[in-house]
Amino acid sequence: MISRVILCLNAGSSSLKFAVYQIAPEIETPLANGAVEQDGNRSRVWLRIGRRTIQKTSKNMFFLAAALHEVMTELEELKLPHPDAAGHRLVHGGPNHVAPARVTDALSEELRAMIPFAPLHLPAEIAGIDSVTSRFPDMPQVACFDTAFHRSMPEVAQRFSLPRAIWDEGIRRYGFHGISYEYIMGTLGPTPPARVIIAHLGSGASMAAVRDGSPVDTTMGFTPSGGFMMGTRSGDLDPGVLLYFLRQKSFDAEQLERFVNEQSGLLGVSGLSSDMRSLLERRATDSHAALAVEMFCYQIRKQVGALSAVLGGLDLLVFTGGIGEKAAPVRWGVCQGLEHLGIKLDRERNDANADTISASNSECVIRVIPTNEDLMIARHTYRLLSPASSEKARE
Repeated sequence: MISRVILCLNAGSSSLKFAVYQIAPEIETPLANGAVEQDGNRSRVWLRIGRRTIQKTSKNMFFLAAALHEVMTELEELKLPHPDAAGHRLVHGGPNHVAPARVTDALSEELRAMIPFAPLHLPAEIAGIDSVTSRFPDMPQVACFDTAFHRSMPEVAQRFSLPRAIWDEGIRRYGFHGISYEYIMGTLGPTPPARVIIAHLGSGASMAAVRDGSPVDTTMGFTPSGGFMMGTRSGDLDPGVLLYFLRQKSFDAEQLERFVNEQSGLLGVSGLSSDMRSLLERRATDSHAALAVEMFCYQIRKQVGALSAVLGGLDLLVFTGGIGEKAAPVRWGVCQGLEHLGIKLDRERNDANADTISASNSECVIRVIPTNEDLMIARHTYRLLSPASSEKARE
């Protein structure tokens, strides 16, 4: 039985999240997880092993190579086994990647060519791959694409109503959070309910509709900025709004990007915070906080209705992600008014964040399932490095 230690990396412009798993057939053991995060002019490192958490701050090291060095130093000092491979979360896989892939020189070049598809994410993720290559030249690496889960959606769901030539340029609805959706579907077993909606609600948020185990639609589109409102992202906008800011406010591309990705959503509407916990605490006394929460629930509720129409009904609604798993008032707000879809919450179960939160007489089952993208990355990395997978790739 071959066992491998997998380092899972999720690189951002100002953070490096990581997890370490020991993987073997039918064995998945978490060894550690943590992050290096930029905090003003300093960096904060935290690492959790079992019930023990280690934290420290140091000079601002936030270059990915320095952050990776810090992570590896901490793991070595704690005498954790050296990783056999690294798996990376890649937000965008473009039109051609429908599954995780071994990192090669050719793939690295292809990723660089795709940066215009995800300029906020891919540069840092590519830098994460490069940092591992620099420190461990012989370590195999695997890229896991957030878009891959959705690539089998029907063309009618992938296309924008734009000239046909645009499709050939790769401009289409890709969908994101696919690694999370794949994990959730895996928890439902080999025969999941026929009509499923998964709501991944966090600082970034989206939903996916799955029929008979296959994705059929999702709320995000060409970029993770689309769909319903999020922590700091606007979600879908009338194109005329963007044209207005270009013409009347003389915004350039960078200003527009900051406006829709960093200054909008819950933060923009409330004028207070992008953090749902803070807004829930203040909504009773602050009308702007209350409006932000109400809009968030309202927009998700509309999307549940739309995706249910695509599915022809609904058997299972799953909440996941930080907000989906922990914010009972948001789940309650989303589900109110959806009784015509057979959705009915049990208030006590919902308040307790139980696994199943639907009422006993609810036609649609409603569940709260914690996601685990790191474990999904570790699984994919292990599978691609297994002898059977390598032999199949050579055939």
